[in-house]
Amino acid sequence: MDYTVPQKTIAQVQEDLVKRFTHFTNPKDRYKYLIDMGKTLQNMDASFETEENRIHGCQSQVWIHIEENDGRLFMEAKSDAAIVSGLIALLLKFYNGRTPEEVATAPLDFLGQIGLLQQLSPNRSTGLYHMIKRIQAEGQQRVA
Repeated sequence: MDYTVPQKTIAQVQEDLVKRFTHFTNPKDRYKYLIDMGKTLQNMDASFETEENRIHGCQSQVWIHIEENDGRLFMEAKSDAAIVSGLIALLLKFYNGRTPEEVATAPLDFLGQIGLLQQLSPNRSTGLYHMIKRIQAEGQQRVA
């Protein structure tokens, strides 16, 4: 697990992601970029592919392992689907290394601004929702 603390604020990361995704005018190029992001996911140890770490509500197989270190949440994830891997990589870019408060309360407006939500199938949108809820719940549990 990489315990690198993010150098950019959440607002800066959002701004950066919006710039990167809105740079593409063709929706297919956005998907290609998302899939390329998914290829950057670190290989999660197979021992974390447990029922407890599995995201329910996703059509694909998705696991997220979350650890707290020095007051921050660090995450690893894995999926068997290319686009879902990209969605996870996008979420980890946003949430990884943040405090539980940030994870629990960060606004996700950028997801609408990057132009992907409008293109996701209903099943993928539901899966994305479940991934976000799982990550936010981890933050909320540690704040409470």
